Amino acid sequence: MTSIVIPAHNEGRVIGRLLDALLADSADGSDIVVVCNGCTDDTAEVAGARGPRVRVVDIPTPSKHTALRVGDEHARGFPRLYVDADVVLGADGVRALVAALDGTPEFLAAAPGRDIPLAGCAWPVRAYYRVWQRLPAVREGLFGRGVIAVTEAGHARIAALPPLMADDLAASLAFGRGERTVVESARVVVHPPRTWSDLVKRKVRAATSSAELEHVQAPQAPQAPQPQQPQAPQSTHAAPSARTGTADLRALLRADPRLLPEVVVFVVAALAARRGSRKAIRDGDFSTWLRDESSRQDTGSA
Repeated sequence: MTSIVIPAHNEGRVIGRLLDALLADSADGSDIVVVCNGCTDDTAEVAGARGPRVRVVDIPTPSKHTALRVGDEHARGFPRLYVDADVVLGADGVRALVAALDGTPEFLAAAPGRDIPLAGCAWPVRAYYRVWQRLPAVREGLFGRGVIAVTEAGHARIAALPPLMADDLAASLAFGRGERTVVESARVVVHPPRTWSDLVKRKVRAATSSAELEHVQAPQAPQAPQPQQPQAPQSTHAAPSARTGTADLRALLRADPRLLPEVVVFVVAALAARRGSRKAIRDGDFSTWLRDESSRQDTGSA
């Protein structure tokens, strides 16, 4: 049986649209577990109103990492999907992801193709995403989609990860290219921020969480060798990364020089995020979650 784990913190405005999409096909028998973590709104009530196929677990701790682990304790099978409450994925997308994992034993993890509806977003936001969606790491990685599906072996890989703000990025980088796949026939709708200020909030969070991940990945200083004990050679391989480099942006401009205004906006957003994340990184504050609310407006999900 396929299990779907949905961590949700104060997502009463949006979780209904996700659950309605997952439940639209009555023939789909996926096990759905919603873990309401530290909610102060009606998330649990909205989820519980969707009927017996949705099991709601309510915990007091507002922690996505804890919610995911609690969801694992209640989930019944594999492949297992972890789905953010603010995206929209249908039952047909679930089936496509499961088929990809079942059909190719080498794949341990999969994610759907993403659709980002930009209508109603400010021009700088639209410009930013026109560049972001073209970046190789963004096209090939499993992050930034709000959905990751894993086999039982893939689950063991991500369950060993430490608690991180950049949980989807860490999960994506935990798998090599031959172990993960993006299933374009499965589609997820990822609602973007509508305003420039909310975009910058999201990018500050991404910059902060990326710094935390790189700190965790950094090799520890080697211990002084003990007498008569040979020292193991140090690895020369860099930790995997999804950071955007200037070479990526130059390649985009060579392919399409008309993207220059959008690339300028992208760079400005990156610089604003770097500046905005400095204090949190300096203080080691990797728990303050800057959430944009503009992507959660006018959903009609109740």
